[in-house]
Amino acid sequence: MAFCSSCGKQIPDGTNVCPVCSSSATGAVAVAQPAGAGMTDNVTGMLAYFTIIPAIIFLVTAPYNKSRFVRFHSFQCIFFCIAMIILWVGFLILDIIPGLIFIMFPIHMIIWLGSFVLWIILVIKANQGQMWKIPIIGDMAEKQANAIPA
Repeated sequence: MAFCSSCGKQIPDGTNVCPVCSSSATGAVAVAQPAGAGMTDNVTGMLAYFTIIPAIIFLVTAPYNKSRFVRFHSFQCIFFCIAMIILWVGFLILDIIPGLIFIMFPIHMIIWLGSFVLWIILVIKANQGQMWKIPIIGDMAEKQANAIPA
């Protein structure tokens, strides 16, 4: 399985042209790595979503930080965790107001259940080799993933 070096979309095996942007697939980045080279990119991308620590490790570890796919999922995990922390702090501030807890508790449960479902979707999509983006966070992660690692 490969991804287009121009648009980042998945390219079917055995094709020379990206079906989305019609650019040449000669510079396509393959997801699978040769045997003995460590984890494949889809497994690494999936593991990046298990807390923020693996995501940071994959961004600084040599074989994994070269892959645009792994960088994208690592940055998306980091930005998703930051967004959830900001929501949590905001809810803590609102919980101080007396009587508002009865309104905020169901909202808490809906937000956290939704974030858990979203996390499961992200893990599954990364394991399938897809670069599935969360609307705002995914664009920021893609921008960071396209930057050339040092």
